Amino acid sequence: MKIIVTKDYAELGKVVSQQLLGHMFTKNSRVNLAITAGKTPEEVYRHLVPEVKRKNYLNHVHYYNFDEIPHKKLMKEGITTTDLRSLYFQPAEIAETHIHVLDETNYQEQDLRLAQAGGLDAILLGIGEDGHYCGNLPGTTTINDYTTKVPCDEEMKQQLQGHFEDSADIPDAYVTMGPKSIMAAKHLILIANGKRKAEIMRRFLQEEISAALPASILKLHGNLTVIMDQEAASKL
Repeated sequence: MKIIVTKDYAELGKVVSQQLLGHMFTKNSRVNLAITAGKTPEEVYRHLVPEVKRKNYLNHVHYYNFDEIPHKKLMKEGITTTDLRSLYFQPAEIAETHIHVLDETNYQEQDLRLAQAGGLDAILLGIGEDGHYCGNLPGTTTINDYTTKVPCDEEMKQQLQGHFEDSADIPDAYVTMGPKSIMAAKHLILIANGKRKAEIMRRFLQEEISAALPASILKLHGNLTVIMDQEAASKL
């Protein structure tokens, strides 16, 4: 495991974008990346977009989402894909043929299609304050899960409430790549920023691997890079 602590969030975005660009330029053959939505990677994509936009020499790069929360009626696509389009795919003008959406209709084929495409070269991951990564929350998936469908109990629906104006639109289940699928990637990049992530980063790095802290399993990966700013590292 390699740990990088940047001076601030702006520098984190630049460093992480360089990590992703490194994968893009490592080979001329197909490169497969799974990237995260949400607030944490906003600065990453701000740096990355101008580096990839209209660059024909990066046409070998393909993108995947690793989880998806469906919207019952308002969205054609789920929340994750919609967010990724806004944050990165649309500003960077990524070709639709290079965007491979995971959703509730195709999740059972996700692992096979990744294997047939050569596997994931890298996954960009965030970490939740409860220690979750992707859609792997405490008590939702097991270490043996590949890409799976996860039922939403009432507690989960409460956590998802912020994504929906109407609680009636909260789905009964979502899909996610499980631990087995994530650990199959060649490189994992875990990012965290801000003081609100300081406690979970302390726990992630200092506590034993356990189901109570799902992201702790990532420490077993042979090529894990952890990148956080000074605020996220303040309790170490």
